[in-house]
Amino acid sequence: MKQLLPGIWEWSWFSQEKQLDFNGHFLLIGEHRVLVDPPVMTAESMAQVKMGGQMDYILLTNRDHEREAATYQREFGCQVMVPEADVSQMTIKAGKTYQDGELLPGGIWVIHLKDQKSPGESALFIQQGKGLLIVGDALIGKPQGSLMMLAAEKYADAGKAREGLRRLLKYNFDTILVGDGTSILTGAKQAMERSIQP
Repeated sequence: MKQLLPGIWEWSWFSQEKQLDFNGHFLLIGEHRVLVDPPVMTAESMAQVKMGGQMDYILLTNRDHEREAATYQREFGCQVMVPEADVSQMTIKAGKTYQDGELLPGGIWVIHLKDQKSPGESALFIQQGKGLLIVGDALIGKPQGSLMMLAAEKYADAGKAREGLRRLLKYNFDTILVGDGTSILTGAKQAMERSIQP
């Protein structure tokens, strides 16, 4: 587990199938301890997470990022929050659903993204430093320092999906943490602008 920014850590599990890192994020935000889209953790990472006390909740950005959430829900005894539009397509027992525009504990804003791979796809915005976005399947960090959309066949309409992502440009952010690929710590908004050009 590596620290990316104050109060923000990332750990990864390499997917042979996708040839990409699947990333989880551990946030210490306000008085809250949060995991986002958690893949498998090493024993060392697990010990680091447990060291600071009780985990408050696990946030999932879409139906396809359940990953190891059920395992860590049991391990930490914490609540899982998922997008309302995806809950019926998930196997995990969520304690709470969230919707567009909702302010989650710790000051995490929900930004629902229309016309993506899953109906509930959401980005998470934190107004910390120069601003930070966390995305699940909305964008992939590949190649390093760049962002890309999923393959066109993953969407009902790739053009509409691209338009749906433009909403993120209304926010001020310098960092983007991705669920898949390599996160971008500075210059992320410019990278996003490049990635969603028609």
